[in-house]
Amino acid sequence: MIAKLSGLLDSTGLDWAIIDVNGVGYLISASTRTLRRLGSNGSAVSVHTEMWVSEDKMALYGFADINERDWFRLLTTVQGVGARVALNILSVLAPDRLTSAIAAQDKTTLCEADGVGPKLAARILNELKDKVATLATSPVAATQVQSTAAQPAVSTAVGDAVSALVNLGYKRIEAFTAVNKAAQSLGGEADVSALIRAGLKELSQ
Repeated sequence: MIAKLSGLLDSTGLDWAIIDVNGVGYLISASTRTLRRLGSNGSAVSVHTEMWVSEDKMALYGFADINERDWFRLLTTVQGVGARVALNILSVLAPDRLTSAIAAQDKTTLCEADGVGPKLAARILNELKDKVATLATSPVAATQVQSTAAQPAVSTAVGDAVSALVNLGYKRIEAFTAVNKAAQSLGGEADVSALIRAGLKELSQ
């Protein structure tokens, strides 16, 4: 099992890179997010990897950080999400934003990725909603996941406030993040109106 590569960036393409490790070129498939972070040809690079072996194919997938690799592993446990679709998702959604999208049950954001339609997005949200807390990579993302799962009363007010902001034209993931920040500041007694006002303030910053 190849878990990590460190060497010089030889070349890159739309969804791949070749890393020269002591004269051996390793071909990895990667998200556009990872490819952007590798830099220019000749740069010293280090990537975490996931190796897949099947009867007719051997493939190596590369990730700029462990969080992205862990999300790749989790996404590919969902029926219908293969390696290519998982990389497409990670190309448009960084780990924290993906955590927020799943906590917010935001199908629209997931559908931004090539190969993800409404049905597959709904399956991803349903199957991963109880697993995202272990991969929350920031305090804000972790709190968003916990608040939806552990505080039903607050979640109802939060949900109503999020819906109101979405109706005003904000993206669901943006509204969800703003309202959750507002809920943390205002406390559990905050009503929908207060959350909407505070959420709008967050969005205007």
